[in-house]
Amino acid sequence: MHSVVEICLIILFLPLISSTALIFFNKRLPRGGDLLATACIGIPFCLAWYVFYRVIAVGHDPQFLITGAMQWFTIGPGNAGWGFHIDNLTAVMLVVVTTVSFCVHVYSIGYMRGEDYYGRYFSYLSLFSFSMLLLVLCDNLLLLYVSWELVGLSSYLLIGFFFRKHSAADACKKAFITTRVGDVGMFIGLLMIYRQTHTFNYIEVFRGVQEAVQSGAWSETTWTIAGILLFCGAIGKSAQFPLHVWLPDAMEGPTPVSALIHAATMVAAGVYLVGRLYPLFSPDALLFIAYTGLITAFFAATIAITQFDIKRVLAYSTISQLGYMMTALGVGGFAAGLCHLMTHAAFKSLLFLCSGSVIHAAHTQDMREMGSLHKKMPVTFWTMLIGAAAISGVPLFSGFYSKDAILASALGFGMEHPNHRIIFIGLLIGAGITGFYMFRLIFMTFFGAPADDHRYRHAHESPRIMTGPLVVLAILSAGAGWFALGEHGWFERLVVPYSVGTAGVAPAAVEADGHSAHNIAMILSIVMAGAGILISAVFYYWKTCSAERWAKALGPIYRLVYNKYYIDELYKKTAVGGTLIAMRILAVFDRVVIDGLVNFSAYFVRAWSYISGAFDLHVVDGAVNGLAWGTRLVGTISTLFQSGVVQNYIMKVVAIVAFILLFQNILTTFL
Repeated sequence: MHSVVEICLIILFLPLISSTALIFFNKRLPRGGDLLATACIGIPFCLAWYVFYRVIAVGHDPQFLITGAMQWFTIGPGNAGWGFHIDNLTAVMLVVVTTVSFCVHVYSIGYMRGEDYYGRYFSYLSLFSFSMLLLVLCDNLLLLYVSWELVGLSSYLLIGFFFRKHSAADACKKAFITTRVGDVGMFIGLLMIYRQTHTFNYIEVFRGVQEAVQSGAWSETTWTIAGILLFCGAIGKSAQFPLHVWLPDAMEGPTPVSALIHAATMVAAGVYLVGRLYPLFSPDALLFIAYTGLITAFFAATIAITQFDIKRVLAYSTISQLGYMMTALGVGGFAAGLCHLMTHAAFKSLLFLCSGSVIHAAHTQDMREMGSLHKKMPVTFWTMLIGAAAISGVPLFSGFYSKDAILASALGFGMEHPNHRIIFIGLLIGAGITGFYMFRLIFMTFFGAPADDHRYRHAHESPRIMTGPLVVLAILSAGAGWFALGEHGWFERLVVPYSVGTAGVAPAAVEADGHSAHNIAMILSIVMAGAGILISAVFYYWKTCSAERWAKALGPIYRLVYNKYYIDELYKKTAVGGTLIAMRILAVFDRVVIDGLVNFSAYFVRAWSYISGAFDLHVVDGAVNGLAWGTRLVGTISTLFQSGVVQNYIMKVVAIVAFILLFQNILTTFL
């Protein structure tokens, strides 16, 4: 398997080479370097599918694992290294990242042509691809954190690509700051784990944490806290409640960026994080993850019902689907959650690229200004219909299999823990809502009378460079789940969590599904998805019921959901407002206290310099001048006794001696 390692290194470093070349030389390269960037992700795309074939299709080994590392630096008693960790999950994620990235690169050639900083855009795409691939291939927590932050950086650059727009500049800052909040928690959890295990390596960390719990060095509470702190990073990156607010605003970036970052890869990084570090989460931490995902899935789905911006509908749909994945992982549906990550990558990137095709043709993102576009854009319509069917859970499409597996996991968990049946009920209702808002999007965009005749007349199908990736992703969206899950599916047999036992750390044994949850969940999910689609048709296709009339009838409830539960306003009043208040208080403190101390010290120094100057002038200089004056006086007096005649000097000496002798005799006589 040495060839697999070499291939994975090529997959990793080609996008980095492309990004470096384009950032410095894009203006000197033909077409801004777009073909170079596309080739440097196209080759990894082919190689990733080859690795997938070797590992999954040929190998059929749940225990497959290749690792390797070299020392980087020493931290206290432990070491940090550069290394790779290649297993079945790695093979799947390589395919997900490179496939979506390659399709987005090809699509961007047509969509972004003529934009300013065209070459820089492809450099950012390549940097993002490298960051995600490093995240997937690394073998330790420290390198995972480095790649995690690189993903955040490249996301910031891509969201704010149209930096001249204030909304885009604000959106990239909002995304960067919001995800940093979660990353702080993740970093603290990482440090807690290192302090206990003295290593960053995945396998060694899994073993060290389990030994700490079993020996009593770590309590269940400490284990849970460490797991929840690690999960904070996933809350930020995967837009889970309450750190979801950045994702809808991130739609200010170019539409291909929305497909790459916010549909398939970056937001899926949090799900991958939970799956990769699964043994580090205690049962209570997993329950916390499950309920966080449930809240996110339900409330984001309700918001999507009321939105009219086509990209914002898909953005809230992404948040909701990520909630499904997190819930699945929380209730023990490891394979279901990660399989939905894979299928979601296909159909959500397809939906975003289709929305870009619609925006490219209609020159608007407001679905109320569209209508009847299926006649003008048949390829976009049919591919987007496939994507909508997949995400809604329509049978025979990929999303049906993975979502059905998630619901089956939730139902099975509810059967074992009756107090938590609300998880299955919430996800089931969310499945119906998903069918409703997705086909609402289809009906408003492609059916009915044209809302704007001018836009309709000028609408046209996108060029083949844009529709080609749509067809590829539509094929994957239709068939990706057929062979992944089910009685003979490979995914749940080969992509399994690690378990820690007496023999060491290894992928867990696959257990047969012994309960009847699957059939019940499948029937109920089909019923709910069908009901959601039917109700959507009643409102937006047949228009038997008026959506506007129902919105008015619901009144405050509709306004609450339309305004996204006022979460942004709450943050503006609390986090942003509190920051502004703190900023003003600190400004006053700086002006009054800090500047006051500085000014007082300046006044004190000036006063001291005045006093010391006076002392120097009058005392020091006076003493020096007085000494000089005394010396001159002595010299003046001494000149009276100096004539320059030797005889006079002898006479003066004799006179002085005589005076002394006379004075001595007088003293002797009287004393």
